Amino acid sequence: MRKLVLPVAIAALALLGACATATPYQAAMDASSRGYSEQQIENNRFRVQFAGNSLTDRKTVETYLLYRAAELTKLNGYDHFRVVHRDTDAKSRMVPIGGGPYSPFYDHFYLDYYYYGPRSAYYRTRPYAYDPFWPRWGYYDPYWGGAEYRESTRYIASAEILMGKGPKPDDAAYFDADQVIMNLSGSIVRPEP
Repeated sequence: MRKLVLPVAIAALALLGACATATPYQAAMDASSRGYSEQQIENNRFRVQFAGNSLTDRKTVETYLLYRAAELTKLNGYDHFRVVHRDTDAKSRMVPIGGGPYSPFYDHFYLDYYYYGPRSAYYRTRPYAYDPFWPRWGYYDPYWGGAEYRESTRYIASAEILMGKGPKPDDAAYFDADQVIMNLSGSIVRPEP
């Protein structure tokens, strides 16, 4: 039993640690994971995307996208790339703060299924049956009452790039792949081994 508990505990701590940091510059394992991904459209045209978690800010997501576009350009034997279309989406949701992810369910919660359907009478506890002052309390909603929330935002940057050979044209939409890699490499955080 002890041999099984230690690996499970280590895996749980590793998973918890991975959730507590911003998304590093890494390949996404599948469509729902965080990191970079690309799709080839033509020989010299790609769609590139970088998805971050809620701790990865917008600037970092867009920087990683440009860096991946430059890497992809060099890997395919090209010298520069043009950003044909670029977009950054923000996905926001409300998450509870305070006593952990389940705090709204346990904050001043008492079991009262009176308003949750006809079969709820079996599970219902009725503190008001013994308390003559119950009507002054009113109905307490265990799912929303007393909980505090914050907004959590994840950014996904995407771009369609067109690669070319030779010197970069004099246009702001074109990027020299070597210069992008050289200038952005200091701000790239790779996953720890």
